[in-house]
Amino acid sequence: MTAMSEMRERRVPVPRYRRVSGLPILAHGFRPFFLLAGLWAPLALALFLANLSGALDLPAPLDLLTWHQHEMLFGFAGAALTGFLLTAIPNWTGRLPLQGGPLLGLVGLWLLARLAMAFGASVEPAALLAAALAFPAVLLAVAAREIVAGKTWRNLPLIAALAIFLLANGWFLAAAFDLVAIGEPPRRLGIAVFVALIALIGGRIVPSFTLTWLRARGSTALPPGFTAFDRAVLLVTLLALIAWVFTPDTIVAGALTALAALAHALRLARWQGLQTFSEPLLLVLHLGYGWLPIGLALVSANALFPSAVPPSAAIHAITAGAMGTMILAVMSRATLGHTGRALHAGRGLTLAYGLVTVAALARIGAAMVQELYDPLLMVAAAAWIGAFAVFLAVCGPMLLMRRPTRQS
Repeated sequence: MTAMSEMRERRVPVPRYRRVSGLPILAHGFRPFFLLAGLWAPLALALFLANLSGALDLPAPLDLLTWHQHEMLFGFAGAALTGFLLTAIPNWTGRLPLQGGPLLGLVGLWLLARLAMAFGASVEPAALLAAALAFPAVLLAVAAREIVAGKTWRNLPLIAALAIFLLANGWFLAAAFDLVAIGEPPRRLGIAVFVALIALIGGRIVPSFTLTWLRARGSTALPPGFTAFDRAVLLVTLLALIAWVFTPDTIVAGALTALAALAHALRLARWQGLQTFSEPLLLVLHLGYGWLPIGLALVSANALFPSAVPPSAAIHAITAGAMGTMILAVMSRATLGHTGRALHAGRGLTLAYGLVTVAALARIGAAMVQELYDPLLMVAAAAWIGAFAVFLAVCGPMLLMRRPTRQS
């Protein structure tokens, strides 16, 4: 069931979009935040590599690897999540989206966090925490207000996810600043939020978009609707993530993540992805979701056979693979659709999807084959930067220009 059909069932009116005077980029939340995500994904990695090589000495308050982890998760992925939610929530609630000045204020808080994390070496930890957490805290408040005001109670799990994401961000930084003793779980907790969101939201939009596309082409082999099996997959995933976050090296965590990996593989197999090869814009959603069982399987293998599978291989299968691919897929699809373009990936976006896949494979390979670590790391970095550079080249002008219709 699509978001629009759900709205019709609940008799929620489609929101009326106000035309915002001034910059078109402030007309809708996906515009600035998809642009920022597309910019920060390659720039943050380039800064990390420049510091790693000694070509740059960024005055960050965190050590280099911790900064990289924080900025890719809470900076890049956080911006992409914000753009998605600020676009989806008005469709769920029937209320007006965040636009103009309030949207600019939220953008400013995201930028403040990035500046604090990049140049705050001489700033007190309390001030840095306030600067870094203001953005996710305000986002949580905005999303909660809209969902409660719109009485769309079925979306309350998203509020819980945002609250946990805020907690993970604060815990991550508190541990990095030696304010708390336990520092490893928040790194996994932030990633776990995105795994859960891909399972929850991706598990609805991928089969829904596929169903619509296949029906239009007269196919009779269609993805099933959301069933008890899907609910069971989500429950197993939740249990597996809890075990992984807090007890990652145990047999229980290994067994649960293996079960979750199998469940997601079976779920994906039901969605008729093999029929979508002629449309990369749809196929990439299946590929992105496909990284989820791969990542969970590697997490399981690391727990059960730690000498055979390094933890960084599992982490990057989830982050560079599942998160990176799904973020690129959703951002490009939403940009095309919400700026009035046809839902078709041309050569540019198809290249971007191929590059992000190469980046994930190369980064996992670098973790698995130490003899090839440096060259594979460079391949992964070049492919990742290239993927988002192509996204910016194709979708950047669409995000910056006004849509020539009533909705922008």
